[in-house]
Amino acid sequence: MSVCLYYQAKLERSQVWFIVGILRSYEHLVFERTVDKQSSLFEFFVPIQLERYFLELMALFEKKGMVTDLEKLPNRLVDRAL
Repeated sequence: MSVCLYYQAKLERSQVWFIVGILRSYEHLVFERTVDKQSSLFEFFVPIQLERYFLELMALFEKKGMVTDLEKLPNRLVDRAL
């Protein structure tokens, strides 16, 4: 069974719609959802073979100040899936 990589990041609240729209325009690149609406913290599930492309996009968003605190973490769903 292949498991996605797991990332969390804070998105600039006024840019969430734009960032999510760009990410969703790339088929199968990432599944994103909100972890904490108040702090605009999102989680991202990324297929291993697409990590490079995801990180390139996130680096661009970080450079523009739209994404902060991008962090790769253990996939929180792995224990539940097994």
